Amino acid sequence: MAQNIPELKAVLIDQMEDLLHGEHQLVKALPKMAKAAHAVQLRQAFTDHLEQTRLHVERLQQGLELLGAKAKAKTCKGMQGLVEESEATISEGKDLEPSSADLTLIIAAQKVEHYEISGYGSLRTLAERIGEMRVARLLADTESEEAQADELLTQVAQPLFARAA
Repeated sequence: MAQNIPELKAVLIDQMEDLLHGEHQLVKALPKMAKAAHAVQLRQAFTDHLEQTRLHVERLQQGLELLGAKAKAKTCKGMQGLVEESEATISEGKDLEPSSADLTLIIAAQKVEHYEISGYGSLRTLAERIGEMRVARLLADTESEEAQADELLTQVAQPLFARAA
């Protein structure tokens, strides 16, 4: 395993650069999602998560620096697709009843959260395996916050389901 650590560290850096780009995309997308939300709770959830996302960017930059890498973003095509999907959801939601439109926003947002949870979780494990414990802690903190954001979206959806039904 020891001989593979430099290679695995390079993989970790590469994937963190990918997540960094994804988080930058979300900093731009979340205000649009908040503006499109009808329910006050949903709008607030998006606004609060925007602030968290800015912290996630800072953590990724810090983690890359800990790894001796420049904090540069690498195009995240996965997040690009998810952001494009959320933009389409916003556009299509204009023709829906407010609760239904908000539910479609929640679905789009939860897809993003699940993508991030898997990314941060996988990279946390990789960082742990190669002994980069400070980086692993940063990734774990963000993974936990993404899971909390996902849970909050589930809670916000409950009364919307009742209204939409």
